Amino acid sequence: MTPGINFVKKHKIEHRIHQYIHDQSSESFGHEAADKMGVSQQRVFKTLVVMLDNRELVVGILPVSSMLNLKLIAKASGAKKAAMASPSDVERTTGYVLGGVSPLGQNRRLRTFIDSSAGEHLTVYVSGGRRGLEIELSPMDLAQLTNATSVALR
Repeated sequence: MTPGINFVKKHKIEHRIHQYIHDQSSESFGHEAADKMGVSQQRVFKTLVVMLDNRELVVGILPVSSMLNLKLIAKASGAKKAAMASPSDVERTTGYVLGGVSPLGQNRRLRTFIDSSAGEHLTVYVSGGRRGLEIELSPMDLAQLTNATSVALR
């Protein structure tokens, strides 16, 4: 069990757990998850942590097929600029290793933004808290659990 899975179970949210064998040489964790599970890359969502110009960390959740638009997440956050957070900040704040960062059950709850495309799907996949582990749930439940704001992030 991971904190992400425990978090979903604690809140009694309908979900499914998917596991696959992670290829240690892979550097594109989300693409690997989509390929190994046979799921469209538009349904597998990555969790990215960014640092705003006021030093606040926020989370962006978007399809692995897309690049995060830092200007859009900064605007949604009410900041002027945003940059990707350092790996050490991400791991310390979330409690997860890169490539296995779940938006659920993080050490410290951060303001969260989910790409509006999530609403186009009945279910989406997010990291379960380690590489090779995904949680499938409805985008509405994901947004509720993370208290996320739905915005365009790409």
